[in-house]
Amino acid sequence: MDNRTYLEPSEIEAIEAAASNLRDQLLVRILFRTGCRVSEALGLTVEGIDFKNSTVTIQHLKSRINLVCPECGTRLGKAHSYCPRCGSEVQEAVSQAKDQQKMRTLPVDPDTLKLLKKYIRKGGPVERDGKKYIFGITRNTAWRIIRKLAEKAGLPKLVNPETGKVHNVSPHRLRDAFAVNALKHDDSGNGMRMLQEHLGHASFNTTAKYRKVSGEEQRDWYSRLWQKDKQGG
Repeated sequence: MDNRTYLEPSEIEAIEAAASNLRDQLLVRILFRTGCRVSEALGLTVEGIDFKNSTVTIQHLKSRINLVCPECGTRLGKAHSYCPRCGSEVQEAVSQAKDQQKMRTLPVDPDTLKLLKKYIRKGGPVERDGKKYIFGITRNTAWRIIRKLAEKAGLPKLVNPETGKVHNVSPHRLRDAFAVNALKHDDSGNGMRMLQEHLGHASFNTTAKYRKVSGEEQRDWYSRLWQKDKQGG
């Protein structure tokens, strides 16, 4: 059983090469080369591409559910049985959805920009609500595309390093591969900070988990222990 937790750049290239059309090839390329979330990739518009400055502007819409007291509207935690403000017993808290929209601009490499130009020139974008979206597909379709391309490329399933569960290759695994590859090139404090900003992580701890995956320090350290033991014996 293959217990790897992330994809190598060469395997991403194999996934891209398995694509039979330009749209699917571009989807793989955007997800890996920018490290964006699948929702951000699907929200990418032609207007959001700056060919002159080699950047793309992406949007991330995140919904948060807040629980509030039905009597006074005070925000509650999941463990609250009584409202801390009015003292009412909370039989059933009221859920309120709050949308948070964030935007960030990411640099894009020349090869990916060239592929984007070709795709736009061939009429790939889909117009909807007055905007031209690069990918006119749903989230489920994107997941299915990546999974099938990975299977076609003969790639194994991957293990989630946090849960230990085995999963099919998904769009998020391409984002993971970008992060791991970035830290392999630069895992300094500044490199970590740049990666956090690029990925749009609110917490540094979320970015730091990739260092555990990418780093081989512990294996090297352990190996050197026994090498030293042999030399000493």
